[in-house]
Amino acid sequence: MIHYRISAFDPKAHYLKVSVHIAQPVQPVQYLRLPNWIPGSYLIRDFAKNITELNVTNNSGKTIHLDTIDKSNWSFKSDEAVIISYYVYAWDLSVRGAHFDQTHAFFNGTSAFLEVVGLEHQACQVTIEQSNISHKNHWKVATGLPKIDTDKQGFGLYQADNYNALIDYPVEMGAFTEIHFSACGVPHTMVITGVFDCDESRLKEDLIKICETEINLFGRPAPVEEYLFQVMVTGSDYGGLEHRNSTALICSRDDLPYKGMQKATDGYLQFLELCSHEYFHTWNVKRIQPKVYQDSDLQTPVYTNQLWWFEGVTSYYDSLILHRAGLVDTPTYLQLLAKQMTRVYRMPGRFKQSVSESSWLTWTKFYQQDENAPNAIISYYTKGSLIALALDLTIRKATQGKKSLDDILLYLWEQFGKTQIGIEDGQIEAICSQVSGVDLSQFFEDYLFGTKDIPFAELFAEFGYHFGLRAQSGLDDLGGDQGGDLVNDAANESVDSALPNHLGANISATPQASLKITHVWHNQPAYQAGLASGDEIIALNGLRIASKAQLDNLLKRHDNNQPLSCHYFRRDELRSTTIKLEAPLKDRVFIRQVPDASSNIKWLS
Repeated sequence: MIHYRISAFDPKAHYLKVSVHIAQPVQPVQYLRLPNWIPGSYLIRDFAKNITELNVTNNSGKTIHLDTIDKSNWSFKSDEAVIISYYVYAWDLSVRGAHFDQTHAFFNGTSAFLEVVGLEHQACQVTIEQSNISHKNHWKVATGLPKIDTDKQGFGLYQADNYNALIDYPVEMGAFTEIHFSACGVPHTMVITGVFDCDESRLKEDLIKICETEINLFGRPAPVEEYLFQVMVTGSDYGGLEHRNSTALICSRDDLPYKGMQKATDGYLQFLELCSHEYFHTWNVKRIQPKVYQDSDLQTPVYTNQLWWFEGVTSYYDSLILHRAGLVDTPTYLQLLAKQMTRVYRMPGRFKQSVSESSWLTWTKFYQQDENAPNAIISYYTKGSLIALALDLTIRKATQGKKSLDDILLYLWEQFGKTQIGIEDGQIEAICSQVSGVDLSQFFEDYLFGTKDIPFAELFAEFGYHFGLRAQSGLDDLGGDQGGDLVNDAANESVDSALPNHLGANISATPQASLKITHVWHNQPAYQAGLASGDEIIALNGLRIASKAQLDNLLKRHDNNQPLSCHYFRRDELRSTTIKLEAPLKDRVFIRQVPDASSNIKWLS
C-alpha cells in the first residue's frame, strides 16, 4: 500500500509539504509521474512545474539517485522501502489546482500526489497532518476522502481505493463555515471559505430542493453515501469542477444570498445554477462516462466528440432543475434560458465550427480561446445545451409527450452509469433514436455534426411558447424579454428599446477611464474600420469617451448616415479611423408563453 503524507507547511512561500512511502518499489526500475491535466478540465496544465526539492531516500536516510525523464516523469532504482519527499507550490486560486496562504489551503490530488507507476491500482492511504498554521488558526479539514482515523478537526488518516480515486477527492483546510443538510436521507455539507455575508438558512433550503430534485430524477438511492460542496468566495470569480462525491466551486461574494433578500438576484441564481450543474455531474460525467475517459492517461490529451452530451445536456438541466424544484417560476426560467441561448446566437463562430468538432478540439480551441474565438468557434456547453433543448422538444413532439430527454438520461443511467460501462463515440446518438422511437439521424447530422441553426420558433410554437430574436438594447444587454405585446413582435423589437446602431464589438471599461475592445465581430462596423482586440478607444467625434454609459448614449443619438471619427491607442501608438455604424443584428433571444395557446403536449410541468 502506498502511504502519502501532506501538510500546510509554509503559507508565506505557499508550500505544501508532501511525502510518499513505498514499501516495495517496482523492480528493476520504479517510475513516478504527476498528471498533466485534471479530469473535467481539458487543458494540459503541467502541474509538475510546481514541484520543488524532489528527492528519494531509504529508511536510513540515504539519498537514492533520481532520474528526470521529462517534465512530469521520473525514475529511480531501489530494492528496499523508500520515502519520496517534495514541496508543492500552491498559488493557483481556482478549482483546478492548489492554493495556500494564511487563510486556507486547498488542493486537488492531481497537483499534490505523485503516481507510483505499476502500483497505481493498489489502495492508497493519506495522512493529512496538522502544521503550525493549521493548529494555530484552528483549521478543519473538508474532503470526500473516506476516513480511517481522524480527529474532530478532520486531521488524520484517510484511504482511497487506488490512485485514480485518490486524485478525485479535493481537500480544503481552513476555518470555513459549514452548512449541513440531508437530501433524500443522504448527508450533505457545504463549506464556504473567504470573506462573505450569507443567509445560510435560505441557501440550505434551496440546496435541499436542488439535490432532492436531481436524486429523484435519477431515482433513489443516490450513488453517494455523502456529498460535499467546497466553496471558495472571492470578489469576482466563477467556476466549478465535479468529483465523485464532491464539487469544488468558486464564486463572487455578491452571488451568495443575503439576509432580507426578497427576490433572488441574478448572481444568486447563477450560483444556484452552478451548484445544480456540478451536482448533476455526480451522475452525468462521474458515472455515465465516455469510455475514453475511464482510467484515461492524464499525461496526454484524450479526444471525444461526446462533450455535447456531458456538458451540454448538463447545462440544459442545470437551470431546468431550478424550475422543477420550484426555485424559479416559468417567466424567470424563460429569461434564464433566453440569456443562455443568446450566448449562442451572438456567436458567428456557430456557422464555422460544429459542436462535435468543438468537443474534439476542446484541448486547444475551446480551452485556449483568444480574441477571435467568437468568430471561429462555438461552445459545446452553450450550443450543446441548445441541442439538448431541441432534442427534448423534438422527442416530446414526435411522441405526443410520451417520451422526453429524461427517458434518454435514465436509460443511460441504468445501462451505463450503474454498470460503469463506458460510452463509445456515436453511441448516445443511436440510443436517442432507439429509446425515443424517433429517427433522429438527420437531427444530429444538421445540428451536432453540422452548423445549421435549430428552428426554435417552430419547435416552441408546438408547446405554446413564442421564440423571437430582437436587437440589442444596450451594451450590457444579455438577452431575454424586454416586455411588449405578443400580438405584435415589433413591440419587443422596437426602435425605442433597441440601439439604432452598433459597433460590432465587445467593450470593457478600463481603470484609465477609457474603453478597451475585447472582441471584434467580422464584417461589422469595428472590423470594417480596422479596429482590433486590445485597442483602447479614447474619443469619438472629438469627444472623450470614458464609460459604457457615454458610448451607449452616443450610439443611440448618432445618425448612421454620418461617419463617426474615432481616436484610439493601439499599444502606445495613437491612431485614428472612421466608423460607419450599422443597425444592430437581431441576435438577442426572448421566449414567452402564448396566452390561451392550445397545446396538448407539455414541456414545463
